[in-house]
Amino acid sequence: MKITEHIQAAQGKTLFSIEIIPPPKGTGIEDLYKNIDPLMEFKPPFIDVTTSREEYVYLEKGNGLVERKITRMRPGTLGICASIQYKYNVDTVPHVLCGGFTKEETEYLLVDCLYLGIDNVMALRGDAMKGENHYKATSGGHKYAGDLVAHIADIGHGKFLTDEERTSDHNKFCIGVAGYPEKHIEAPSMKYDLQRLKEKVDAGADYVVTQMFFDNQKYFQFVEEARAIGITVPIIPGIKPLATKSHLSMLPKTFKIDLPEELIKAVSSAKDNAAVRQVGIEWTVSQCKELLEFGVPVLHFYSMGKSENIQKIAKELF
Repeated sequence: MKITEHIQAAQGKTLFSIEIIPPPKGTGIEDLYKNIDPLMEFKPPFIDVTTSREEYVYLEKGNGLVERKITRMRPGTLGICASIQYKYNVDTVPHVLCGGFTKEETEYLLVDCLYLGIDNVMALRGDAMKGENHYKATSGGHKYAGDLVAHIADIGHGKFLTDEERTSDHNKFCIGVAGYPEKHIEAPSMKYDLQRLKEKVDAGADYVVTQMFFDNQKYFQFVEEARAIGITVPIIPGIKPLATKSHLSMLPKTFKIDLPEELIKAVSSAKDNAAVRQVGIEWTVSQCKELLEFGVPVLHFYSMGKSENIQKIAKELF
């Protein structure tokens, strides 16, 4: 079932969903299940599974020689999606990246999605490779998320890279894209960033999931400005509870977002990370209650492989 169909079927009721990260290479899936199990009581209609792009590793070869190789430290997105659908009977949303994949590799992945009955995908440009200062498009791959969206839309209509065009909507994907209430890190202005978002929607995106934010006014303004330029698809807020003091510096640095002064003071005065987690829970509950009043279609939580704090938050909301 498509994400947009879940939203329509809810008839205005806000849904609960989560995003998870594949475990490191060589790790079993049971720990992932242990973090998903406690959240199933809130009946998530879908679960996102992230995709990691490739990175360099350096292998000691002896005699002072080092070999540089490319690997993926967290593979298995599509397999995890299939396992979750089978185990929990919920829809899954694999993240599909431009970075690290050729167009042909992307197409193979999407064909596998069709075989597995996966109707939804999240189309993302992806970040720069670890150790590189800026994003570089993969040779033979898509440069921008909008191009990836158009490719996914073509496949959903039966048009493949090497085949003659076929007209069929039978396998049309429901495509999600990212939105940035505080603009993308590389965008020169908010207006510019919103135009890029509209291009993705015009290319075939069916819904938007935002980057995390901690000030609801920024989300409200983002939605208002998006609607003003003709973006009509659902805009789902992405929520991340603070859990450690290090988040005060790490999140703004990584995602180029601002934290409200009230939240900064509360976290700074917490005596330990257990107290920080409680601050994060209380802040997120308050934040989500306001978003519920606003009528958001889904509250989408970035779990980062942990569920205890999200479970406590969800108990207050659903």
